Amino acid sequence: MPSLLSNSPLASLIFAVSMLNPTAAPAEAVPPEYLQSTQTRALALPFSDAVRANGMLYLSGQIGNLPGTTDLAPGGIKAEARQALDNIRSLLDNNGSSMAQIIRCTVMLADIAEWPAFNSVYVTYFPDNKPARSAFATSGLAFGARVEIECLAAD
Repeated sequence: MPSLLSNSPLASLIFAVSMLNPTAAPAEAVPPEYLQSTQTRALALPFSDAVRANGMLYLSGQIGNLPGTTDLAPGGIKAEARQALDNIRSLLDNNGSSMAQIIRCTVMLADIAEWPAFNSVYVTYFPDNKPARSAFATSGLAFGARVEIECLAAD
């Protein structure tokens, strides 16, 4: 009985790729690396700051908290947006990446009416290449934050 894949486009693709270098050994799977800073551990937060997998860094959402605390930067949405983006920059720098390597962000706002104020800060962190992005309002964020940003960056 023929295989379900024997005449499929997927089988053809797999065969074609295998023929590019027929002597190459299959790549070994590298397990994900769960990255948790000393600060996150000290605060007993139940997540990794980031996970490194397949050449990418998947960042947990960052709020505008002052480093090493759960206290939000004072001053409202603009101050929290700056602090959240600074937290992202620090996290990337500490793990061998940079803001220039971000390819996607998801922005969660406590109030969608603050979207223009958030954007006025956000654009200053991405003067050249703009990551793909989604933004939406939520019914609440951790620690009463006005904004949370999660990103995906090349490693």
